[in-house]
Amino acid sequence: MNAKTFPLVPDSASDLAPQIDALMLAEIGFSVFFTILIFALVIGFAIKFKRKSEHDVTPHIHGSLALELAWSLLPFVMILGFFVWGTSVYFKAYATEPQGAMEIFVTGKQWMWKVQHPEGPREINELHVPVNRPLKFTMISEDVIHSYFIPAFRVKRDVLPGRYTNFYVTPTKTGKFHLFCAEYCGTQHSGMIGSVYVMEESDYEKWVAGGDESMTARGEALFSQYGCVTCHLPDNKGRGPSLVGVYNSMQKLQNGTMVKADDAYLRESILNPRAKIVDTYQSIMPTFQGQISEEGLLQIIAYIKSLEQEEGVQ
Repeated sequence: MNAKTFPLVPDSASDLAPQIDALMLAEIGFSVFFTILIFALVIGFAIKFKRKSEHDVTPHIHGSLALELAWSLLPFVMILGFFVWGTSVYFKAYATEPQGAMEIFVTGKQWMWKVQHPEGPREINELHVPVNRPLKFTMISEDVIHSYFIPAFRVKRDVLPGRYTNFYVTPTKTGKFHLFCAEYCGTQHSGMIGSVYVMEESDYEKWVAGGDESMTARGEALFSQYGCVTCHLPDNKGRGPSLVGVYNSMQKLQNGTMVKADDAYLRESILNPRAKIVDTYQSIMPTFQGQISEEGLLQIIAYIKSLEQEEGVQ
């Protein structure tokens, strides 16, 4: 069995993969070096200080402050270096959104991955993305904790019920790659797998063109279906605040605090509207808990984002 049929590591297919592989190899090298060094010293000292006769007396050792500081501080500095290195990689993958990133929306459900593209296509247990384009994944679970894991990208992120999680990555190699759930989520957890297809930009554009209506259009339909349009008028004359330009803006609440109207805030406002009531407005909005799916919530939020974008153009 050769390396082609049994690779030691998965394909390296993202901008994060070389950085994570380098960090892992450095940590392995660090561990191997000190393991060999410690065993060599133990064996060497055992031989050197072996009692040669019954009259041998162990000499009194005063110790060396410099030596003790060296074997304490040097490993500490090395471990601290790994911490800083790992933290920089972590923030790039999970906390720093690249400019112009394309959004991908993932919903985990026992036992499948449902993916939505803003342009329209929807997938189950598959993901199609273009090569060399930064991606932003926004994920949530409909039931239990899942974990979205693409080994070739070297990314794994927990997908939680009731909370959006994100990661950021740029595919750098075309091809078909594995997709797994890395968190035990029930009896059919082992079957919650799929495939990631990284395509050339032109091929991806052709694939997208064959999709359904956009997330914004579906969100607008839901916005009307649930009667949101009757209260949230664009001229601020409705019973609820206008949603034009609200996304990512700072909103003043009745208790005087300020909150950022991001994805999590909008989701909470739909499901639990009395949690954070906007100043000067009454608590009259009904809850839509259990009426709108997580996919539907993502679509409505996409529509609200489009209102912000349209306002910025005018």
